[in-house]
Amino acid sequence: MTHRARIGALAAGLALALGPLAAPAAHADRPTTSEPCATQTTQVERAEAQLAKVNAVFAKQQAKVKKAKKEVRQADTASEKRKAVKKLKVAKDRRTKVAKTKKAQVQRVAKAKARLAKCLANQPAA
Repeated sequence: MTHRARIGALAAGLALALGPLAAPAAHADRPTTSEPCATQTTQVERAEAQLAKVNAVFAKQQAKVKKAKKEVRQADTASEKRKAVKKLKVAKDRRTKVAKTKKAQVQRVAKAKARLAKCLANQPAA
């Protein structure tokens, strides 16, 4: 066995042996709350925050498409027009990709809200 293989085997053995000891530390940063539906509330908040980010990116992509359309209209030569059309196509493709991401995030928010509503409905009246 070569020296490198021995070191690799030793490192793998240590990782397997000490892995379970490090696992509880991964959950140590999560606060334990006795509040009902805390997890669902957190999921809704995170999903809405992410949706706000996606909406900002979508608005930026919309502006780029608008600018590219303007450049196509203002192009004087065939060469400029060709470049502008290519730029417009790229901008539209990126906008489409962000639109799909936005649609998916809207669905995530809706499902998170549904889970929260279901959890709140299952809570006993105080």
